[in-house]
Amino acid sequence: MKAFFHKDQLEFHPKFEWALGNRIKHPETTKRAQNIFRKLKAESWIELAEPPKIPLKAIRDNHNYQLITLYNTAMELADEEAYYPSVFPQRAKAKADPTNINHAGFFCFDSGTPLNNKTWQAASWSAASSYYAAKSVLAGDPVSYALSRPPGHHASRDTYGGYCYFNNAAIAAKVLRTKGRVALVDIDFHHGNGSQEIFYKSDDVFVASIHGDPREYFPYFCGFPSEQGSGAGLGHNLNVILPTGTKWPAYKKALRTVFLNAVKRFEPDFLVISAGFDTYKLDPIGRFALETADYKKMAKEFDALKLPTVICQEGGYFTRDLGDNVVSFLSGFKDRK
Repeated sequence: MKAFFHKDQLEFHPKFEWALGNRIKHPETTKRAQNIFRKLKAESWIELAEPPKIPLKAIRDNHNYQLITLYNTAMELADEEAYYPSVFPQRAKAKADPTNINHAGFFCFDSGTPLNNKTWQAASWSAASSYYAAKSVLAGDPVSYALSRPPGHHASRDTYGGYCYFNNAAIAAKVLRTKGRVALVDIDFHHGNGSQEIFYKSDDVFVASIHGDPREYFPYFCGFPSEQGSGAGLGHNLNVILPTGTKWPAYKKALRTVFLNAVKRFEPDFLVISAGFDTYKLDPIGRFALETADYKKMAKEFDALKLPTVICQEGGYFTRDLGDNVVSFLSGFKDRK
């Protein structure tokens, strides 16, 4: 199995975030990717690959040019300087200038996702990892993995937040949908609001997310079962909410009886998995109770679909065990031919 990662994804170092009025140490550290990379390197069946630079068109096809301009504006910040938006205007009543860093709040939806002069560098290489993971599947690899850091599933076409700048899974899905129908499934503890928004009106990408209750957990304002798509996409969006403390038996039941059945009915040609591991029992942000061994069992459920599959890294913040959880999940696809 190929695993894509570029060292420049480690150049971005968010030091803190504002969470519910408190300044806390930022959970999305470089140690996450370093731990995963170290564990992948120890597995002989995983082939580590450094992606080439992503074509700018692939990012532009997925994200508004103003968002790209804003990240380029942030490149002018001084070293060690980080910009945290504190004013979030009502978008329908405001106009923004992405060349003015003080307008960043127009494009952002939280106070935990800073900009600095390395944001573009790390985020574009993260997107490159997912882009070339998708390209490898189109070239014949049955399964590929993108160690996408920063993560991406909260980023929409024209907004960023939730530690996400470019939607890596959506970029991979758009590569694959040139050759067929795509199911994008999100197993992160938090709802993949960005992926949902990008494909909400699409009839050739089915988006399904299984997550904690958004009435209690980020992103709060979306991720409910009533959100089923619109226009041509009506019926092609699924949200499954599980209660706090969910363990594998209950998770597996929902996965089989609701989640995977819906994916099968869509009859996709490809599968993209937004793989977050903040469902782990010790995760400081997530509130499920899955064990390391459960991730291999979960992967086996997806592997049974026998679809060409791209796996994009999302959350997972108990760093010590993160690499083990990732390897456990990937091992569920190990025997795919």
